[in-house]
Amino acid sequence: MNGDIRLADLLSGLSFVSDIGLGLPPEDALRCCLVGTALARKLNLSEIEVADVFYTSLLQHIGCTGYAHESYLVWGDDIAANRAAQRTDFTHITDIYTTYLFTLTEGKGMLPRARMIATLTTKGPGFLKRFTTATCEVAAQTARRLNLPEGVQRGLYEVFEWWNGRSAPRGLKGEEISLIGRVAHVAGVGAKFELLGGPDLAVETVKKRAGTVFDPAISEVFVTNAPELLAAANIGDPRERVLDAEPEPVSTVPESQLVEVAAAFGDIADLKNPFTHGHSAGVAQLTLQGGGKVGLEDVTLLQLHVASLLHDLGRVGIPNSVWEKRTKLTAADWEQIRLHPYHSERILSCSSVLLPMAAIAGMHHERMDGSGYHRGFEAAHIPMTARILAAADALQAMTQSRPHRAALDVDEAAERLQDDAAAGRFDPDAVAAVVDAAGGSSKRTIIRPAGLSDREIEVLRLVCQGLSNREVARRLYISPRTAEHHVQHIYTKIGVSSRAAAALYGMQHGLVT
Repeated sequence: MNGDIRLADLLSGLSFVSDIGLGLPPEDALRCCLVGTALARKLNLSEIEVADVFYTSLLQHIGCTGYAHESYLVWGDDIAANRAAQRTDFTHITDIYTTYLFTLTEGKGMLPRARMIATLTTKGPGFLKRFTTATCEVAAQTARRLNLPEGVQRGLYEVFEWWNGRSAPRGLKGEEISLIGRVAHVAGVGAKFELLGGPDLAVETVKKRAGTVFDPAISEVFVTNAPELLAAANIGDPRERVLDAEPEPVSTVPESQLVEVAAAFGDIADLKNPFTHGHSAGVAQLTLQGGGKVGLEDVTLLQLHVASLLHDLGRVGIPNSVWEKRTKLTAADWEQIRLHPYHSERILSCSSVLLPMAAIAGMHHERMDGSGYHRGFEAAHIPMTARILAAADALQAMTQSRPHRAALDVDEAAERLQDDAAAGRFDPDAVAAVVDAAGGSSKRTIIRPAGLSDREIEVLRLVCQGLSNREVARRLYISPRTAEHHVQHIYTKIGVSSRAAAALYGMQHGLVT
């Protein structure tokens, strides 16, 4: 890699994370981007505004992991809930029950269906507001981290506000809502429903939501020009079309920023479960130090570093009902788990910049004796980069708690990893390098971003672990009211209003591991 990297190439590949997180067909985000860009041009927006719509449409669902854990707790399957939400008009109570609830309860018995109806009736409105707030805050925070323009950051934060002012995060109304967000919202829904039922369904859906969810003027332009706008997403390869559609001058980032982009998306993947917060960053730290110890060249070490940050993107596509299961996993559960490195590899393969890292990321669960997955490779087919990543991933995972077990300390985890190396499952040199790196990474400087006090950092770390205010209070031997006060004070200092955004902030600033 030399020189600057084209941002659209990088982000269009990584946008596949939101496709699998929503349970939607591949290239959904690309299609939304193409329709959104065409609609922006039909509205005669300036090229700067078109560029903002381009990136807002592409990344509008990138915060899909922000409320995954809570969605699982409420509905039992976060991805099924996401998929159902994409088809539902939440302004109509009838559609909520006939579309959202029907999709979630399809194939279930009378008792589970009755429980979901009760849950939807009592918790539905509050859940939708919290879900939308978390999703939008995570997306906007990620855009800010990627140094995307202010128009994109605001567009992502406000993209799911309703024209009638009855949505989240802030309940904005009419033209108070970002123009960029309004255009991206219409385009995204139109693109999805065209895929579900053709152009007629897309037009019918946009018409139905005009004046309540959507800006009526933007909706009218979409409806009038629907065949032309939707054709933008259906002609040729969407991956190539997206690069052609980006407004000039195209956006680039220096090669040195690739690691930060990868870190941002690695944190999005880790946000899916409370117990994986900070996992990818921790693995990357071990591989960076471990790779240096075995003498990897600079280019190879950079590829390993990026692959390590992105190795678990595929986790987003597996329901939390599998990841958070406390009982023994079934054969069907394992089949899903075995897919996550495959998903990671395929996502990275969709960007020419990330393609060299795809195979490394896809092999992080391969084992030297052929007992790993997803391909079951043996030693001869596993390069040293993948061997180091496998060892680092295993060690880091053992030092984090999981639903079925407690975390191990570094020494005990290292001993188990060394035993596995002696048994032929891991490369001994890779294990030695990673264990050595783990020993050296234990001494850290305590950082206090945003003026957070020691106590607030302590509280934020517990929030990042998924603890409620009441659980934080019990852990710290304080009252729930005091815990709530600390959490709200933290929110004010770091500029968020959801636990998902607070956790993302904690990961970004190294406060989790």
